[in-house]
Order: sequence, then structure tokens, then C-alpha cells
Amino acid sequence: MYSLHPQLVNDGLWVGDFELSTLLLINDMQYPWFVLVPRREDITEVFQLAQADRQQLLDESCALAEALKDAFSAHKINIATLGNMVSQLHVHHVVRYRHDAAWPAPVWGKLPAVAYDEEQLNGCIQRLKQVLTTNFTYAEQFK
Repeated sequence: MYSLHPQLVNDGLWVGDFELSTLLLINDMQYPWFVLVPRREDITEVFQLAQADRQQLLDESCALAEALKDAFSAHKINIATLGNMVSQLHVHHVVRYRHDAAWPAPVWGKLPAVAYDEEQLNGCIQRLKQVLTTNFTYAEQFK
């Protein structure tokens, strides 16, 4: 049975669901940082997904990346599937700016996370809701 890795539960806030993937927001207000997690059991690599699921994941990733670029006026969207610390397949989508604290380096391990307060969290989700309007169901707390 599918379940989220405990580290993803600890680090992320559930935003909602695409057809295949759960969308989490990493609780670090320094970067709009989202993670797609395909709801499939025992999958650690993209190539392990069935062909239809691989295509669905790519479609969801592209839709999310485009929405993030629009919602947050990103200079760049970093997309990565590392899995070194959490083996469960998950795809990071990090909004980057030329002026952010980690630029041009990767965000991993650069600075300690700074949690969103309620107002910042709601503002982040509201920006996303303006552009991510189809083929996505928001978690009850964000409807």
C-alpha cells in the first residue's frame, strides 16, 4: 500500500493531488519549493513506473513547473529527482531567483530551513491557485 516516506511528511505540507502524484510544499519560506510524489508503492526511480505513469508524471511535472514560473515570476525552475536521502520517488520543483540566498548553487544544505508562518503559507498557496486551476485537487485546508 502506498504511503509517504516519513521525511517527506516531516518536511512537506500537503497541497493537494494530481491524477498520479501528491503535491507537497517544502516548509521553507526561503524558496517556493514543491515536491511531486507519485502514489505508487515501492518505486524509487522514474524508469520503474509503468509507461503510462511515466508520461503522466512528466505531464504533471511540466504543468507544475509552468504554473510555478507564472505564479512566482521565477528566473529558473530547478527540477530534480535525487533520492539519496529519501529513496521514495519524488520530484523536486524549486523556484529560483538570481537574487536568492543560494544562487547559483543548489538549495540543498545551503541554509537551514525557515518555516512558513500562516500568512506566508496562505499567500504562497493563493499565488499557486491563480495559475494551477485544472487537473488538480487542492487539499481541504486550501479550498
